[in-house]
Amino acid sequence: MTLLKDKVILLTGGTEGIGYECAKAYEKAGACISILSDSEESIIQAAKKLSGDRIHYIKADVAVEQDMEKAVRETINRFEKIDAVHNNAGISNPSKSLDETTPDEWDRLFNVNVKGIYHTTKYALPALKITQGNILNTTSLVGEIGQEIHAAYSATKGAINAMTKSMALDYACFGIRVNAVAPAGVWTPMLRDWSSQQPHPSEIEQYLTEIHPLGYCPEGDVIADSCLFLLSDMARFVTGCILPVSGGAELGYRKLLNNKV
Repeated sequence: MTLLKDKVILLTGGTEGIGYECAKAYEKAGACISILSDSEESIIQAAKKLSGDRIHYIKADVAVEQDMEKAVRETINRFEKIDAVHNNAGISNPSKSLDETTPDEWDRLFNVNVKGIYHTTKYALPALKITQGNILNTTSLVGEIGQEIHAAYSATKGAINAMTKSMALDYACFGIRVNAVAPAGVWTPMLRDWSSQQPHPSEIEQYLTEIHPLGYCPEGDVIADSCLFLLSDMARFVTGCILPVSGGAELGYRKLLNNKV
């Protein structure tokens, strides 16, 4: 497959979960990838499975402006250009209602999930203008429908949705497309950690199966396939799109709610 042949992608949060599955899909499609993570251990583990001349790992925290400036510069030095930025890095903690969320927890969520996109866009935009590239943001279905005991997290994803559409309008004049992919439940290390923090962890697996009308909670590869499409020329006339890759979960949430009434 050569959908991304000779394209250079800067991928944040790319060493595990959805990001790692995307990295594998992009590499298979012919791309060169700068894979960012703030965890040295995560980078080491990912590099054992995915490496080569077209893969470059960078330790960087998307919440730190200087880290992202350096990461963009390092990517261009290594691959000479940037064709796409995939803003995938994100956190979901804490599992709390709004009034129980501390100021530090609130700030950390917004600094990683939202301000991280600001940082990558600010520093990668000049390179993207040259290549008429595109930006892809990983959001979540909860940014549209909400989620109990996750007000702050849901707010970050709602912000990403609005920001994606505004960015699409701002950068269309440069030939730059901006889209987002919105999963529901996806089995990743972060989701498994999240599951253990819920009020009834033993029921989470069944819950995540039941909210998807297609009958299962998927692995990250199903999200990666959709991301591959959005970054490729097959989506060349798609911008400002918040693409749900949810197995119909927005319908499943309503079904469960109706069953409780």
